[in-house]
Amino acid sequence: MIRTRFAPSPNGSLHLGHAYAALVAHDLARARGGEFLLRIEDIDGTRSRPELIAQCLADLAWLGLEWEGEPVFQSARLARYADAGERLKAMGLLYPCRCTRAQIAAAATACGPDGVLYPGTCRGRNVDPEGAAWRIDMAAAIRQAGPLDWVDERAGRQVAAPELFGDLVLLRKEAPASYHLAATLDDAADGVTLVTRGADLFAASHVHRLLQALLGLPVPAWHHHGLLVEADGRKLAKRRGSPSLADRRRDGEDGRAIATALRAGRFPAGISLSPGVHSAP
Repeated sequence: MIRTRFAPSPNGSLHLGHAYAALVAHDLARARGGEFLLRIEDIDGTRSRPELIAQCLADLAWLGLEWEGEPVFQSARLARYADAGERLKAMGLLYPCRCTRAQIAAAATACGPDGVLYPGTCRGRNVDPEGAAWRIDMAAAIRQAGPLDWVDERAGRQVAAPELFGDLVLLRKEAPASYHLAATLDDAADGVTLVTRGADLFAASHVHRLLQALLGLPVPAWHHHGLLVEADGRKLAKRRGSPSLADRRRDGEDGRAIATALRAGRFPAGISLSPGVHSAP
């Protein structure tokens, strides 16, 4: 049975881009007789705001969405993240890093999907682990996992290329786990069989496939959908003040009508697909 999920972070109000992502996951599950789950990703330090959780649930209900069971909270899974981190350390695949962002930017010589690639400054050094971030030794991890592939429903079979990200952080200083580690563990724990998310996160699936292999987790399929864009072609974003669903709801707009329009791709300027993704949403 197919199982999908929508996983918002309560660090800002939901906007139409979030609504579209939720609709894609919801509709794929419903069309295939499956289940749609809701997960709240609330471990982002002081940025997570508990008061936004109820707002999020109200927004999704206003759109006409229903999910199976109670929402799952990342904050209830801290022990799971810590255990995975210890397992990777025991495998010799994580090392502590105390470099600042400025130091990394100054020393970096290449860029990846998330920005500048970490130049490996702390790899192999005797670094005090207290309060440090923990990075994956990507080359060692790839050697241990061996060749991997994964399947996107829209772009087809992919050869995993996690080296695109370099030695990225898996255990953060300011949070229990990085997005990459937490999302991978959560999808496994929730029994998600189809990971739906925006095409801007397409490359992240290379890393998640590697983590699944290293930690012995089940491998889902992926569905990376198009992104809603502003009139200038940029994707909708909280930080640019895209209108929130809560404001639209309070202003008396019809949530189900908005959902119908989103399904038809009519808001706000269209749907843009990232390079390498070649089919309809």
